[in-house]
Amino acid sequence: MVVIKTLEEIELLRESALVVSKTLGMLAAEIKPGVDGLYLDKLAEEYIRDHGAEPGFLGMYDFPNTLNLSPNAQVVHGIPNKEPLKDGDIISVDCGALKNGFYGDHAYTFEVGNVDEETKKLLRITKESLYIGIREFRAGNRVGDVGFAIQNYCESHGYGVVRELVGHGLGKKLHEGPEMPNYGKRGRGKKFVDGMVVAIEPMINMGTKRIKQLRDGWTILTADGRPSAHFEHNVALIQGKPELLSTFQYIYESLGIKNNEEEEFRTKKLQL
Repeated sequence: MVVIKTLEEIELLRESALVVSKTLGMLAAEIKPGVDGLYLDKLAEEYIRDHGAEPGFLGMYDFPNTLNLSPNAQVVHGIPNKEPLKDGDIISVDCGALKNGFYGDHAYTFEVGNVDEETKKLLRITKESLYIGIREFRAGNRVGDVGFAIQNYCESHGYGVVRELVGHGLGKKLHEGPEMPNYGKRGRGKKFVDGMVVAIEPMINMGTKRIKQLRDGWTILTADGRPSAHFEHNVALIQGKPELLSTFQYIYESLGIKNNEEEEFRTKKLQL
């Protein structure tokens, strides 16, 4: 079910999204060789609670942790553990927060130490595809327009676009309608109207699009064992155009990166 939000509700969603954004920014400084997932998970839970919110994933569908941590060939839904990160790894950090009755939910794939150029390209193209998809989230377009744009861009670089896992609407529930696949045909699916809020999240594999699941019932991996990248933003449709509610700017500030990729999607100035 698609739930249309008022402008006041969208501002509450922005607050929740920014709790997640700030959490990811805090974690960015901690992600390095030798650090383990349980340590990162503990930091994230404490940070979210200290900022007046609750971890959005903890206990959801019986998930045992605050973060989904998915290194290397893990696509999404990885469970934090004690295995230390290694130089050259990548790790997707997916985080959720519940504040004032609304959810924030987004993700970023981090480099750990010195990452090879082939993998860096996968991360760059996946993140670029996220913004390519967001540009299609405008009044009068449809779900398939976003999916087609992401799929076309990533497949043009020889990457596999995961089919079984999709983005979604966002609000008082973590998962609302519409589903937002990263593949599709132009002009197909639900039509976008003002007040929609969605999580757009390309999950892109270096090799095959096929995936498999571990026996833990959560962890999704690429079928060929090659790396996968995952980037996610929360976006509202306001006056016919996409408005970013989440941001990667706290991550970039933490890592000393200058980047203006979000400017075209933001009418409200971000206070860092």
